[in-house]
Amino acid sequence: MLVLIAATLVVAMMWLGASVFAPLAFGLFIIALAWPMQERLQAVMPKALAFVITFAAVVIVLFGFVTLVGWAFGRVGRWMFADAARFQQLYDQLRVWLEGRGIAVDVLWADNFSVTWALRTLQNLTGRLNTTFTFWFVTLVYVLLGLMEVGDMSRRIAGLRNRVTARVLLEGSKLTSQKLRRYVLVRTAMSVLTGLLVWLFARAVGLSLAEEWGFIAFVLNYIPFLGPFLATVFPTLFAATQFDSWGAVLAIFLCFNIIQSVIGSYIEPRVSGSALSMSPIIVLFSVFFWSYLWGIFGAFIGVPISIAILSFCAQHPSSEWVSQLFGNQPQTRDQVSGTSPGQ
Repeated sequence: MLVLIAATLVVAMMWLGASVFAPLAFGLFIIALAWPMQERLQAVMPKALAFVITFAAVVIVLFGFVTLVGWAFGRVGRWMFADAARFQQLYDQLRVWLEGRGIAVDVLWADNFSVTWALRTLQNLTGRLNTTFTFWFVTLVYVLLGLMEVGDMSRRIAGLRNRVTARVLLEGSKLTSQKLRRYVLVRTAMSVLTGLLVWLFARAVGLSLAEEWGFIAFVLNYIPFLGPFLATVFPTLFAATQFDSWGAVLAIFLCFNIIQSVIGSYIEPRVSGSALSMSPIIVLFSVFFWSYLWGIFGAFIGVPISIAILSFCAQHPSSEWVSQLFGNQPQTRDQVSGTSPGQ
């Protein structure tokens, strides 16, 4: 009961303090990826110069990524508003078809699905830009201070009198950093492959904004389950406004799904191996739970947070069962020696 109460309070605190904890989590995630680069540079140059180069690299990568995301989604958004009347027509046709088969569609929804609704949605999205800029600014502040403190923090943890706590923190941090780097490497490779295939297929069938759809598929592939689904639905909806044949639209939808399924269900598990495997329930729960708490940023960071939690749980006997139950951890000492738990 005490554990449940504590967990509820922690979740409530993270939800209420999303503007603080979400950038902190993203900052720690970036630090885990960038610190090895700074550590290698420190071996061949002054620490201050290594820090400046590492932080500059982080800023350049983040700025480039955010700029490309804005370009792709901005182009698609402008295309959507230009074809808003066509979307309204398709929606009305679908509503009539469904109602003709006894499936009632909410009249209020039908009335609100209009050009006015689309423009109002654009205004709401534009109003959130300030929040997004604030998020990235706070995240970069955390990264700036964190990269300066990693070395000293490691030494302070190693000097703790409680050796068990020191071991859990140091080994858990090391294992988490290794897994997060591998997760990002594998996820990025699969996202690049997905984006290239989506772009090539869109160009082959003559779908407009092929480059934008490829990059959107690349970005959304970082969100397990939900991202590939959205990367399939969005271009299919636009294909419905471009092609008059519903058969062609259905074929495009099926081909996009085949691309996502082959990469996500066949290629990626064989590339990542067992080191990053988690229960599919935990992966799906991580995406929805953290997106509920922190929005789109939570959807991106949800799985890495679960990787970190399972990595730290594996470092202590009292919590090791959590890691063994929900993640695929290396064999225990008993398993390696060939003895069973009953023995």
